[in-house]
Amino acid sequence: MSTDRLRQISDVVRDSGQRSVAELAELTGASEMTIRRDLEVLANQGVLERYRGGARSLLLRGEEPPFALRAQDGVEAKRRIAAEVAALIADGESVVIDSGTTCLEVARAIQHRRLTVMPLSLHAANELTGAPRLTLLLPGGQPRPGELALTGPLAEASLAALRFDTAVIGCCGLTAETGLTAYDLADAAVKRAAIASARRVIAVADAAKLSRTALAFVTPASALHAVVTDRAAPDDETDALAAAGVTVRKV
Repeated sequence: MSTDRLRQISDVVRDSGQRSVAELAELTGASEMTIRRDLEVLANQGVLERYRGGARSLLLRGEEPPFALRAQDGVEAKRRIAAEVAALIADGESVVIDSGTTCLEVARAIQHRRLTVMPLSLHAANELTGAPRLTLLLPGGQPRPGELALTGPLAEASLAALRFDTAVIGCCGLTAETGLTAYDLADAAVKRAAIASARRVIAVADAAKLSRTALAFVTPASALHAVVTDRAAPDDETDALAAAGVTVRKV
């Protein structure tokens, strides 16, 4: 099963509202039988609803795709980003790690390091539980379904009580002009609290996130110390971020 094809189908159906199996087969070059199997997978993930001969989107334009779908997308690039972030973090540091699929890879990349870490999602907390050299701090908060990101006043209060060396922040969109953005207002508030609690801020974003702007503003690009992205990131956007004083690493 091609995760790239699943992403393509999800995006096309979301943008157009609905598409037929025949249209999707022509668009992707896959057989109609393959498309039907792909639609079944996406239906099980809550991305779309099947009907006889096609599918209609369950996601609104500008709405974040489900965690399960994003977790399968661009895995190798996310692992390269995570390895680069891990190399930027020194042993002994205190680190807060945001929610999201790229940040989850960062948690996996540092789980054997001698660090103090507060993860902002239950997915990352599960990865780090039992790590022998790592001191794990758990925040409060209400987990969002699927994403399991911790949000709300308890999460924000946990962050306000601490001072970290580094915050690793994920995003739904990032441009030099509009800054770092998120789809969800509660998520944006927790990101701002994490940024305020840290001496250094590293944003992680696969290439698709650059040049995209989501609904909820988090922080201007100038508040970021570094951005780690993949090699497919558009040069005009990474150059603009660098001009704003952000260190950009493409891996």
